[in-house]
Amino acid sequence: MKRIFLSIFTVFSLLSTGWAPVHAQSVEQDPKYFSETGHNVKGDFLTFYNSNSNAIFLYGYPITEEFVNKDGKTVQYFQRARFEYNPSLPEGQRVFLTQLGRETYVSTGLLNVSNTFACRTYTETGYPVCFTFLEFLDQYGSVQQFGYPISGFEYHENKIVQYFEKARLEWQPWKVEGQRVVVSDLGRIYFDKIGEEPALLLPVPALDNTNNNIISLQVRAFAWKAVTLAADSQLIFVIVQDQKLQPVANASCKTNVHWPDGRVEPVNLTTNTNGVGMVPLSFTNQPYGSLIYVDVVCNFSNLSATTTTSFRIWY
Repeated sequence: MKRIFLSIFTVFSLLSTGWAPVHAQSVEQDPKYFSETGHNVKGDFLTFYNSNSNAIFLYGYPITEEFVNKDGKTVQYFQRARFEYNPSLPEGQRVFLTQLGRETYVSTGLLNVSNTFACRTYTETGYPVCFTFLEFLDQYGSVQQFGYPISGFEYHENKIVQYFEKARLEWQPWKVEGQRVVVSDLGRIYFDKIGEEPALLLPVPALDNTNNNIISLQVRAFAWKAVTLAADSQLIFVIVQDQKLQPVANASCKTNVHWPDGRVEPVNLTTNTNGVGMVPLSFTNQPYGSLIYVDVVCNFSNLSATTTTSFRIWY
């Protein structure tokens, strides 16, 4: 009964919800490097990507380079899609979307919410598309973009979803109104399902060596010794990486060591080529059992990130 009530409540929410428009991206010079994931898109794949004004929204960022897989197909994975290239097809039709919906669909049981006044049934597969899913489908390319529906509404990962030949749409009620219908990240799911080589996911340099942008920092810190004597020495290690988990050299970091007597000792450092900096400490007469903690702020260009670590004086 509770599940039925939840279904009805969600359906009414779907009926009354729209979405926010997605702005078109500009066409970039070939090849294009995506710092967000550390991969390049080039040639016909880039042309295909740029031909869709909502490419980031519908396909996501690349998560591999272009490569020939074990089936002999030239492919490239994106967060929400996989591109395939077939040179035997006519020019302009050689790049197409893998049918990720069909390849990943496993039914969990139909959620019957059909309404003839709010749905459109596709006779090609016999399934209706309803409510804001139908509006979303029509705005972002219809069956030419997503393929025909191959399921009705179903529950997957505690979300209402619907599978199409090339994609899966999902309802995310925790998002703000207007952004609750999205395309699922089936690219990575399919990558794992068929056992592609995990190393393909690792970030690579930009092909033109001009756009290895750092767009975010990740900072970690840890103490060499978790516990020390009351009179002892200690090393605090600070590690700075970018969004691809690559080391960031020459990041400027300020550490504040908080001693048990209330004193705060500031120590500045700059990371080396491995993205690592160290804070040496020497001390005496520290209270047994006290906790000494160190907060860290690191800056690089206009980016900043923080972290904290600690160690304890042995009883």
